[in-house]
Amino acid sequence: MSTKNFYINRRNFLKSTTAAMALSSFGAYGLDLVYREKPLRVGLIGTGWYGKSDLFRLIQVTNVEVISLCDVDRHMLSAAAELVSTRQKSGKKPKTYTDYKKMLAQSELDIVLVGTPDHWHALQGIEAMKSGAHVYLQKPICVDVLEGEALVAASKKYNKVIQVGTQRKSTPHLIEAKKNIVDAGRLGKVSHVEMCCYYHMRDKKNRPVEPIPDFFDYDMWTGPAPMREFDGLPHRRWRAFMEYGNGIVGDMCVHMLDTVRWMLDLGWPKRISSTGGIYVQKDAKANITDTQNAIFEFEEMECVWKHRSWGTPPDPEYPWAFKIFGEKGTLSGSVMQYDFVPVGDGKKIHKDVIYEREKYPEDLTEKDIELHAAPATRGHMLDFLSAIETGSSPVANIQEGHISTASCILANMALAIQRPLTYSQGKQLILNDPEATKMLKRSYREGWQHPNS
Repeated sequence: MSTKNFYINRRNFLKSTTAAMALSSFGAYGLDLVYREKPLRVGLIGTGWYGKSDLFRLIQVTNVEVISLCDVDRHMLSAAAELVSTRQKSGKKPKTYTDYKKMLAQSELDIVLVGTPDHWHALQGIEAMKSGAHVYLQKPICVDVLEGEALVAASKKYNKVIQVGTQRKSTPHLIEAKKNIVDAGRLGKVSHVEMCCYYHMRDKKNRPVEPIPDFFDYDMWTGPAPMREFDGLPHRRWRAFMEYGNGIVGDMCVHMLDTVRWMLDLGWPKRISSTGGIYVQKDAKANITDTQNAIFEFEEMECVWKHRSWGTPPDPEYPWAFKIFGEKGTLSGSVMQYDFVPVGDGKKIHKDVIYEREKYPEDLTEKDIELHAAPATRGHMLDFLSAIETGSSPVANIQEGHISTASCILANMALAIQRPLTYSQGKQLILNDPEATKMLKRSYREGWQHPNS
């Protein structure tokens, strides 16, 4: 980015929702976060779709120098380095690595963004903190519960900030809904919440085995996960396999459950149960459920999750959403909007997502960008920077990220074992269930060590 464009973007920033958020949340200090004199040294592990998206939002809100990038796909890595050089102020191309440990050992980074598949999050997040960096960690934070416990412990041990990428907490219209609807008492007592995802997002293909391309290190990509046969580059479609993540519950429910917990100030669920399976899309290799219900029980309240990767949504306006039912009214919320409908003849309230297309024109040409999420991620990055500077806790701190992630993992465990589960974080076990307790920690592939070992 040229100096001229940098200052144009600076002026645009002052007019943006992000600037308003910075000023309202941090006062004049918010501008210090944005216009720091010395750039933060930044590295990214995982240069795919969302890794780059997170990095570009960080570049937009503060002064950084992207020092290094890491990916096991050399084609993707090279393209990312070229793209970053056009987006950062210095115009420099970052150094590239295919081994994240080498990158962390050689780069002396202030911040590391982790945008790899889920089965890598815990190991790379811990190693980044160990190297001296603060971490922006994509959700879910882990693929088993004890990986999450290891991340929480590492954050304390190394005294590093982790901001989890559950950016609904930094979504402008949802922040408004929490303040003006929930916190204002318009819902009254809440005893039931429904959350859902009806996106057709499950891979439906049955791909043949093929040779591994020479530019892709499949062994390193697999890492601690079980080694599956290679049936094409796994980018983005890895979500279809439980070997690498926790299905649609771990991918999509984690966002909505985390949002509801934040809005209603909820901690750990008292009990978690789940039903479901592969009912319709049986021909695909994908082994995640295509249909699943989960119940997260709290004190005098239940939060119910439903997903289907087939059919139509019950409410087309809210295909991926939450609905909070109170005695005085109902709040529906999603990444695109919120609606409050009071009981009786009161005034309904509607608010749409806030876009910043004009203020950040580079968003409009960015491949695969989620325009609706860009302002939220910019706000999330500002909150992350503030926590680093002040030593405070970010809005999506690692403990909250652990609760939301672990709850979704426990829902899948409850489905697999066919009974409700209650987790004790203090004891790190499932109460009165030794069989389920053994499932809190996945087996790693030979040559890899679990961080909770």
